[in-house]
Amino acid sequence: MRIDKFLADMSIGTRSEIKKLIHDGRVSINGEVVQKPNYSVDIDTIVVVDDIEVHYSQFEYYILNKPSGYLCTIDYSPNVLQLIKTHRKDVMPVGRLDKDTEGLLLLTNDGQLAHKLLAPKSHVNKTYYVETDKNIPASAIETFSKSIEFEDFISKPAKLEIVSSNSGYLTISEGKFHQVKRMFKYIGCEVTYLKRTSFGPLKLNDLAVGEYRSLSEEEINMLKGSD
Repeated sequence: MRIDKFLADMSIGTRSEIKKLIHDGRVSINGEVVQKPNYSVDIDTIVVVDDIEVHYSQFEYYILNKPSGYLCTIDYSPNVLQLIKTHRKDVMPVGRLDKDTEGLLLLTNDGQLAHKLLAPKSHVNKTYYVETDKNIPASAIETFSKSIEFEDFISKPAKLEIVSSNSGYLTISEGKFHQVKRMFKYIGCEVTYLKRTSFGPLKLNDLAVGEYRSLSEEEINMLKGSD
């Protein structure tokens, strides 16, 4: 196929934007700059745009350890997409984390999977490490294990594991606006630090803050429910 079609299929930009990239000498193959939009490549060719490799694949999947201070809304800066090295313009966060919240964020251009994971009926478990300004009462374990009625929604039962007097892990199966912070406020505690440590089968493990990686085939299959 033509190099401009290859890059268009990978959502690098519009045809006119891609032609400009090529004419400006920003596209290369095997170390050679390509400046003709009709240059022939195949799907196994590794194309480099601005020193970033572009592989021909329908979907991309990334896990990011989001730092505090970054937005999941891509129309504003700084945002999480600025931490991912991809030229594709269709990779988006799956759900959101608050600006001051750290932790696991999934990003992909697989819209069908994103919709499935965010659908209320999917009940995807998400675990957060929480620190609070006050001691967490032991009764919070039972309180969170039952539904809590807020003004705009009723939370589903959640699991709380208390780690210390003012820290613990909370696992919820939904993701309402500021839900974790609101649940702790319900028991009289303000959240001072919040980090998502897991999303469904995905775990942060040793991924450092601000770092990201591509998902393995096994992880993708688990997200899709193939395993």
